[in-house]
Amino acid sequence: MDNEYGHLEIKLNDLLQKKGLNKNKLSHKAEMNWKQIDNYCTNTVTRLDVSVLCKLCTALDCEIQDLLVFYPPEQKN
Repeated sequence: MDNEYGHLEIKLNDLLQKKGLNKNKLSHKAEMNWKQIDNYCTNTVTRLDVSVLCKLCTALDCEIQDLLVFYPPEQKN
């Protein structure tokens, strides 16, 4: 789904596995709705919420670059 500006991928699912957590445990730890966490896990979020990103980083004890990965647009020759 590359566009001319590239895209972001949310690595929440990978982080949950690394930390040995599931969505239910994270929803309690981050005080977030399970469905919201599921949307971040499946990359179906259309707008990132700064406070949600802060909650996730705090609850998972991680850096923002652990959670978000930017893929630049493919170069067209």
